[in-house]
Amino acid sequence: MTGHPARMSPAMRLAWMYVILLLPVGALNYFDRQMMASMKFSMMESIPEIGNDANWGFILGLFKWVYAFLSPIGGYIADRFSRRWTICGSLFVWSAVTWWTGHVGGYTELLCARALMGVSEAFYIPAALALIADYHRGPTRSRAVGLHQMAIYLGVIGGGFSGFVADNDQLGWRFAFWAAGLFGVIYAFPLVWLLRDVPRDDTDLAGLASRPSFWGSTSQLLRNPAFLLLVACFTLPAMAGWIVRDWMPAILKERFDVSQGVAGVTATLSYQIPAMFGAVIGGFLADRWVQTNTRGRTFISAIGMALFIPSIFGIGNAPSLVVAALFLTIFGFGWGFFDCNNMPILCQIARPELRATGYGIMNLVSISFGGLADWGFGALKDQNIPPNIIFGLLSLAAGLSGVLMLLIRPKPELASR
Repeated sequence: MTGHPARMSPAMRLAWMYVILLLPVGALNYFDRQMMASMKFSMMESIPEIGNDANWGFILGLFKWVYAFLSPIGGYIADRFSRRWTICGSLFVWSAVTWWTGHVGGYTELLCARALMGVSEAFYIPAALALIADYHRGPTRSRAVGLHQMAIYLGVIGGGFSGFVADNDQLGWRFAFWAAGLFGVIYAFPLVWLLRDVPRDDTDLAGLASRPSFWGSTSQLLRNPAFLLLVACFTLPAMAGWIVRDWMPAILKERFDVSQGVAGVTATLSYQIPAMFGAVIGGFLADRWVQTNTRGRTFISAIGMALFIPSIFGIGNAPSLVVAALFLTIFGFGWGFFDCNNMPILCQIARPELRATGYGIMNLVSISFGGLADWGFGALKDQNIPPNIIFGLLSLAAGLSGVLMLLIRPKPELASR
């Protein structure tokens, strides 16, 4: 934040208050997802129809494919109508689906629940980050987005602890879904009362009025070379990121013969706590650097991507749990640098009325490939392909993204919009 709270303007206090209101929502958004990864063995034992790792990977991938397909539509609705109502509606519906997931009785029903989860969650992230960017224009934008991303990391950490809930005979994996779903449904009601869309200025309103359709907005974005580069940069590291999130608890359990709870907590804490520090530090550095160089945010993001190369390779070749945790720490720190700057960089290359749609398109491509990576990793494991080979290829893809990031040229006229 900028300075002592007493010196903040009322507008800036309001801007930070909205970020704080969204923190529980961002945490819950990823808590609900991470529980699946951390409770894999309990769920597969409870639902024998799942059968093998390829089917489990398909469950994980289906969520991402549905989520990805609908993200641009969710972003467009947030751009065209209301970010506030998009956020609150998404929270209510996905929380209801989370509650229902705790009641599923078979593989097909679980697939349906995950697909509906993808539908409902697709509307949140583009709308939330666009709302934050609306209120934080200029020197606080990366820090505000970074704070929201910290909540996401906390949600992943919380989801990692759900392995202990699943192992508890008095609770179990179903209880974790029931409790998380109920909390989200309840929180949606005060949030819709407290949250507000930012009043649009004449320039923003003119942009809204002149935009013909969803396809027109998409066409404008796809004709922007800088946006296409950002989509590629957002996608290439995410393949490794999703595998680390979704498969690392199982990888650690199988490779180092630890309990489901220990594996889940190690996988999430080693990665997510450094990511929180990376988001704070990366957001601060990016906000400072961009004041003297419009490419400051892209430079910070590229530094984060450079850390992916040794860390992803090291994760795949770690000889012990401690070494694996060390490389996960490096990966997490780099991820924080990368993650806190994606929406701020988008704000430097796209007008305000295109940003949620743009982030939705980024999600569409990135998470589609993430779903393929989840499914493919499971299929390759079933074929006994060594993980170090898979992670080696992922490290090369992440390295390429850093090079592409340096090719993005921000537009100075969008810096304060």
